[in-house]
Amino acid sequence: MQMSTQTLPSEAAQTPVAVNPTVAERKGLTKKELAADHPTWCPGCGDFSVLALYFKLLEKRKLHQDQFVSISGIGCSSRFPYFVQAHGAHFIHGRALPFATGIALSRPDQHVFAFSGDGDAFSIGGNHFSHTARKNVNMSLVVMDNQVYGLTKKQTSPTSPLGFKSKTDGWGAVDHPINPLKQAISMGATFVARTTSTNPNHVLAMMEQAMDHNGFSFIQCLSECVEFYEGAFDSANPRKGGVFNEVPKEHDVTDEFAAYQLASTPFPGHFGVFYKVNRPTKNEKEAEIIAKHRAKVGEAKDWQILQKTFDRLK
Repeated sequence: MQMSTQTLPSEAAQTPVAVNPTVAERKGLTKKELAADHPTWCPGCGDFSVLALYFKLLEKRKLHQDQFVSISGIGCSSRFPYFVQAHGAHFIHGRALPFATGIALSRPDQHVFAFSGDGDAFSIGGNHFSHTARKNVNMSLVVMDNQVYGLTKKQTSPTSPLGFKSKTDGWGAVDHPINPLKQAISMGATFVARTTSTNPNHVLAMMEQAMDHNGFSFIQCLSECVEFYEGAFDSANPRKGGVFNEVPKEHDVTDEFAAYQLASTPFPGHFGVFYKVNRPTKNEKEAEIIAKHRAKVGEAKDWQILQKTFDRLK
């Protein structure tokens, strides 16, 4: 999603249209101007890092409130839009992606960001995660994965490891956890990456690449819940004796099978871009359909087209 041009849904070939020069030349906003309510996460939560890096991204790209939108579902991470002074919505549990899809299709001039947690995105919202990926909707999804339901005080989530003891699995989790990277790759996401909140420079780099990608961009960000799963990601944090393994430089990000294999590496796994390809987006396909049918009605207004439809039903 490049800010130098914008695409209008009514154009068959999605011809780039120059952005209003007066808008493009506006001075970028500061974090103070972009921030809203004070974040209410627990002290030490990894989500603070993601929010700070989001502000840095918006500052760096000089985006104004009328150029991006932040959408979320339900959960600790989904409080995100409250803390950003811009357009956004704290939507219902697991339904952030279909809501964001509607915005992406109707407002191609917007950078659409969705923020979610492992429960919201992969449990009740798991079907939407899969279908948004296969449709390749032009938007970015950042999932702050802490491998536990934190907002409801420690229940097993879809990514909780085997043996994890929680209020729903006092004996230890017995259900095999999902692998979000493998799921995203297999379902057709065209940009798949992984990072951790303890490496801010890496988080920013992944978010920038996701934002610039034309298609569905998915980032799994490990974000520790210090209240209900402390130390979950120590093995991926060099400051706590762990290792931060970056995706090998020789890895071919266009090779789906290689990306799937790399995503199968045992925890803590690798960090970086696993998969990145170009494929027609849902946005482009919808624009072509609209243009094709628009050509059949000429200059007719929307209400006139609707009236003809009603007349045919009489």
